[in-house]
Amino acid sequence: VVRRRLLQRYEHQPFISCLAGFYSCRWKRYQRRRTEPGKCCCKTRECVFFPLLVGAFCFSLVFLYMWGEAKNDYNNFDWYNYGNLGFWFLWSLVLLIVAAILFMYITLLLVLAMCLLAEGQQLYLHWSHKIGTFLVLCFSVTALFILSVLWGDQWKTVRLSFQITAPYLHIGAITVMVLLSWPVALHAIRADKKVVQVVIVGPYLAILLFLFLIPLGMYSPCIREMGTLGPKPALIGHRGAPMLAPENTEMSFQKTIEHGGDGLETDVTISYDGVPFLMHDSTLRRTTNIKEVYPNDTAQNAALFSWDTLQELNAGTWFLKDKPFSCMDSLSRADQTQAKNQSIYKLSNFLRLADSQNKLVIFDLYRPPEKHPYRNSWINRTLDVILNESGIRPHLVLWLENDMRSFVQSVAPGFQQTMGSKAPVEDLLMDNIVKLNLPYTEMSSEDIRKYTEANITTNLYVVNEPWLFSLAWCSGAQSVTTNTVHMLKNLRQPLFLMTPQQYNIMWILTDLTSVLLISLIFAL
Repeated sequence: VVRRRLLQRYEHQPFISCLAGFYSCRWKRYQRRRTEPGKCCCKTRECVFFPLLVGAFCFSLVFLYMWGEAKNDYNNFDWYNYGNLGFWFLWSLVLLIVAAILFMYITLLLVLAMCLLAEGQQLYLHWSHKIGTFLVLCFSVTALFILSVLWGDQWKTVRLSFQITAPYLHIGAITVMVLLSWPVALHAIRADKKVVQVVIVGPYLAILLFLFLIPLGMYSPCIREMGTLGPKPALIGHRGAPMLAPENTEMSFQKTIEHGGDGLETDVTISYDGVPFLMHDSTLRRTTNIKEVYPNDTAQNAALFSWDTLQELNAGTWFLKDKPFSCMDSLSRADQTQAKNQSIYKLSNFLRLADSQNKLVIFDLYRPPEKHPYRNSWINRTLDVILNESGIRPHLVLWLENDMRSFVQSVAPGFQQTMGSKAPVEDLLMDNIVKLNLPYTEMSSEDIRKYTEANITTNLYVVNEPWLFSLAWCSGAQSVTTNTVHMLKNLRQPLFLMTPQQYNIMWILTDLTSVLLISLIFAL
């Protein structure tokens, strides 16, 4: 026995040795066992870990895909963590890197297992890989659960993404089935009983048939006849161009204008002495240097400061320090200097800038907190600034605030009345609504078409990724609010746009090619 093992040690099987070495840490020939015809590919104890490996692969794939498609909202995720942790960090990017590494690790183990099965080797997962597999499975399941609880809308994003990626995911799935045909055919041929062959081949063929037919149920607004695509949606800068300049500052809105944005979006708060200014957060902690100037007031509501106090704060240095977006372009030295010198922007100045450039404006108007002097006259004060101080032409204002809407219509009939939620067409027309401002997760080509027929346009927010903008374009949205005006302005046509004929050819060729390859593999 010793002599036989010594001889086996020197048999030249470098490929199998590498496979077994990385998968099982069994580098020597005598440490490995071949699978006998008709026998299980692994011992009973190992049968528990192979499904665990497959499960870890599936859950890590789902998490990686989900988090990859969530890139559109990474800034919201980081902002949520900032609110809870008190400091800014790109947690979204770290999570993406971790998810990618774990998925690649599990994929490598699964590929090694498939190759060992194709070579007729028994599977034995090393204990260190078993621990790693278990950790990946736990991490993926836990991450999916936490994100589902805290950020459940991301599943709506995933469903929307399928309207774009489904044709290509179909090709990927068919490719995987072709690669799996080799170990399936090998073990089916080696099986000494018909029942075992049916158990091996039956599920494989059922899944393959399902994948062949699944395109019959696919829908994508980007698969359409030539000449039916509507105009490109207008681009409204979300707080300006927050990837190029500090948000809600004069520089940010100028950058939006420079890159051809069609409108400007912002958030309006009223100071304690009645000056409307631009600020998204309820406090000044994230986007100003209040920690340095007034360290004891960092948690105080922004509306409780006077305008003179607000003018003392710097609203740009945080942008260079925190780098709020993972894919920010590098700023020129001149832009860095300009960013450092930004201050909090008044609503009146913002409106004058928009009017001078003929840009639409839309804003969220925040009601001041209790005991604020303008708590009950916040809308009147804002209207006073718009109509009497700024001089902006009324048709450029998309009025979003729903409180006192009838009063606003009476004093400013030229405003474009905008609603922030879906409603029956009859109700919208009764309230003189001409535009809907909806989160992109409520995107529906059918609803958009229904509203368009009633002369009600649709704006979707916040749309940053090219694939999501392409979907909005194909769905018929008239405008989008975005952080990436500078990127989307250069998009000449939707990504993944194709005619039904082109898609049918792609589908049929994929299926026919896979049938041919799988047939050849089983025949050989």
